[in-house]
Amino acid sequence: MQADAAMAKPSPGATTCDSVLGGRLTLTQPKAGHRVGHDAVLLAAAAPAGARGMVDLGAGVGAAGLSFLARCPQALGVLVEIDPALAELARANAQANGMAGRCRAVAADVLALGRRAGPAEVAAGAADLVLMNPPYNARAAHNVSPQSGRALAHDAGEGLLEDWIKSAHRCLAPGGTLCLIHRPQALEEILAALSGRFGAAELIPLFPAPGAPAGRLIVRALKGRRTPPALLPGLVLAGADGAPSPAAEAILRAAQPLA
Repeated sequence: MQADAAMAKPSPGATTCDSVLGGRLTLTQPKAGHRVGHDAVLLAAAAPAGARGMVDLGAGVGAAGLSFLARCPQALGVLVEIDPALAELARANAQANGMAGRCRAVAADVLALGRRAGPAEVAAGAADLVLMNPPYNARAAHNVSPQSGRALAHDAGEGLLEDWIKSAHRCLAPGGTLCLIHRPQALEEILAALSGRFGAAELIPLFPAPGAPAGRLIVRALKGRRTPPALLPGLVLAGADGAPSPAAEAILRAAQPLA
C-alpha cells in the first residue's frame, strides 16, 4: 500500500535543488516553468517577525513561507498551493529543511480558504499573518505562458486579486497582517480591494537600480483597521554597476528583515 501511495504522488518532472538565504534554506523546484526568485524572499522579509500562525497563499514550492519560518523559528505555517505537484514539493521542502513539525503543505484553491468546503488546515479567522504573491500578468496585456506551471503562477484573471484578498481576510484574525507583493501598476486595484477590509497599509517600493522606477511593491495591511495608507522608504536592489546593494544582500543572503 505504501508503494502504491508513493507512486500516486503527483510528479513535477525534472527538478533542481537550489539554496536561498545564504544557504539557510534549500528548495527543490521544477527545472521548467515558474522558478523561485527574489520576490518570495523579499515578501517573507517584510512580514512581522512576531507572527505565530502564518498562511502562504499560492505558495508554489514554499519559498516565501519557508523563508519566513527560517527567520522566525517560533512560528507555525500552512503552505497553500493549487498545483498538487508543487504542493508535494512544498511538503518535501519543509521536511528537508527540518520544518515538517511546524509547517504543513495543502493542495487547495486559495478561493476555498475560510469556507466550509475549504481545507481543514486553514481555519477561518485563525491566522495572524497571510503572505501573498498572487499571479500578476493580466491576460489582456500579456501572452499566457505555454508552461502550465508558469501560467498558474503568473496569469491573473479578472477579479482574481480582489478574490485573493477576500480569502486572506477570511483566514486572518482581527488585527492580523496581510503582506503581499505585486507590480506597482496594481496599486489602485490593491487599495480598492483592501478598502473596507484592511487598513494601516504600508507601501514599500522595490527599485531594481538607483533612479529606476519601482519594479515591485510590497504592501502590508492590518485586518479591520481604517488608518489611511502610508508610503515608506523603498529598497534599491542593485547599484549602478549592477551589483546587489548592501541592503539587498543583508535581506537575501543574511536573512535580515525588510523594515
